[in-house]
Amino acid sequence: MEGVLTVEQVADDLSALADAVLRVSGRWCWQRLKQRHRDEPRCAIIGYGKLGGKELGYGSDLDIVFVYDDPDERASEVYATLVRKLINWLTVKTGEGDLYEIDTALRPNGNSGLLVTSFDAFAHYQQNRGSNTAWTWEHQAITRARCVLGPPDLVQRFEDVRLAVLTAPRSSAALAAEIWAMRERLRQAHPVRAGLFDIKHSPGGMVDVEFAVQHLVLAHAAAHPALCANSGNIALLHAAEHAGLLPAGVGQAAARAYRALRQRQHRARLDEASTQIDPALVAEHSAAVRALWAQVFGSVDCTAPVGPAALPTR
Repeated sequence: MEGVLTVEQVADDLSALADAVLRVSGRWCWQRLKQRHRDEPRCAIIGYGKLGGKELGYGSDLDIVFVYDDPDERASEVYATLVRKLINWLTVKTGEGDLYEIDTALRPNGNSGLLVTSFDAFAHYQQNRGSNTAWTWEHQAITRARCVLGPPDLVQRFEDVRLAVLTAPRSSAALAAEIWAMRERLRQAHPVRAGLFDIKHSPGGMVDVEFAVQHLVLAHAAAHPALCANSGNIALLHAAEHAGLLPAGVGQAAARAYRALRQRQHRARLDEASTQIDPALVAEHSAAVRALWAQVFGSVDCTAPVGPAALPTR
């Protein structure tokens, strides 16, 4: 609030706090699990979204996916019990509040999928092996995913899968069209009151930055390894400009805008205030984000239908 900490420092600290809570809670639940069959669990927690990108804000929920790598014949049942116990402890309402809201919808097959997945099944799903494979929006999500907790070998295997997904060959034009369509669908799902600007969802807002960065990563990471780093949207914008993927100044201006928008979001959350504000307050920042969007998606064919019939619902 006093401007002593940068937005990045606040997000790093909030993310480190969430990591610690998951680590302590996970250990606590495992030690008290009746079905426990080994001293240390062979499972991992993968963080997505703001947790994965170390960009947590005040009041952020945790987007997490659970995977395991354990040959025991009871493994699936044991780790499913562990995950249910962990989620219950994290979300239980008490007189002092709760820890976090937990969102597991990014697991393979979404809300219809298993709560915890074997690592091999997760890897095959993400790398488009077999008949049941990930959608483009799920690859968008993995651009900012990281293994928050797990055995070192499982952490490394996840990083290998993530790198393979980011550097997989894909059509830049088709990718841009799919990401643009998903952005339109998300916009329609979050209407904004007339005459106001939503810090996160309005055109020129935070989501536009995130989607533009995701396209830059998925389209160009194979040729520009610096984009593979899970270093946050601000650092990735600078990396993209340095690589020549954005005109001079466009990435830097968008990074400054994203930082300013996040700061406003932090303050609004602390004040329990609305994040829909007077557009004049962020006109310069919104313009910088729109310039980024035009550079990344300016040539996209936007004539394809948008809505439930054109996009996955899971």
